[in-house]
Amino acid sequence: RIMRPDDANIAGNVHGGTILKMIEEAGAIISTRHCNSQAGEPCVAALARVERTDFLSPMCIGEVANVSAEITYTSRHSVEVQVNVMSENILTGAKKLTNKATLWYVPLSLKNVNKVLEVPPIQYMRKEQEDEGKKRYEEQKLDRLETKQRNGDVIFPIINPEPHTVGHSQSSLIHLVGPSDCTLLGFVHGGVTMKLMDEVAGIVAARHCKTNIVTASVDAINFHEKIKKGCVITISGRMTFTSNKSMEIEVFVDADPFVDEPRERYRAVSAFFTYVSLSKEGKPLPVPQLLTETEDEKRRFEEGKGRYLQTKAKRQAQMQQAAQQ
Repeated sequence: RIMRPDDANIAGNVHGGTILKMIEEAGAIISTRHCNSQAGEPCVAALARVERTDFLSPMCIGEVANVSAEITYTSRHSVEVQVNVMSENILTGAKKLTNKATLWYVPLSLKNVNKVLEVPPIQYMRKEQEDEGKKRYEEQKLDRLETKQRNGDVIFPIINPEPHTVGHSQSSLIHLVGPSDCTLLGFVHGGVTMKLMDEVAGIVAARHCKTNIVTASVDAINFHEKIKKGCVITISGRMTFTSNKSMEIEVFVDADPFVDEPRERYRAVSAFFTYVSLSKEGKPLPVPQLLTETEDEKRRFEEGKGRYLQTKAKRQAQMQQAAQQ
């Protein structure tokens, strides 16, 4: 579809959340189709996790986004979908790859939303494809478990924070989940949640830099629990790490099921977003150094630095490999 002004920021760059929402919609369509391709109980595929996705090139107002999805692996109860996003300038015909993402879905019964159904297997061209997919499946399963175990943090407001501190840029958004946000099962679309998360992360980044900012990448987004229609969700974001030209922002979503629900508030989703600061000409700008004050902030900064260095090393290795080929 064509990118409209309400899809973009004030500089004309399409919001990362808009692209993430399109990616999730494509993944949900193909995985739901596949899970209902054989006779059996009808189901809807629910998003469980989004692997790291890089925003390779900015997309602008007036360009056409083309989203394509392919199922690359199936386990007994989950589906791996790989999605590519191309942007097209319809005036010149120029096309470019803007995003690549990997998503994991589980099929939930239409009759019982707590029942996970079995996934029809796919046919692999080579045995290696199945082995590689199984390895990816085991890795993401382990990472989801580790992420859930460290999900106890809460963001509290800070009075009169100093500029460039964690408290100065942190932000929260409260949203009542309505019917238009939900799937046929009455739970929030993963794409809706990711769009709100990107909005909060973008506010944090803009507060820190006071410049135009764009989403550079998103680390794994883990959907720990479903969010039901009627819940009030709080999306919270805080700066965890800054390098010379990028910012890492932790975002998590907490749900309050207060309509006919005795359950207490719970952590539903968590992720790390990376942003870069741009000039009016679209050139990268230096990012102000994050000032850490507490021991927890210093610990999170070092953890973010580790993720940054690991990603940087992986990217350099990929570039060297591509050069050799």
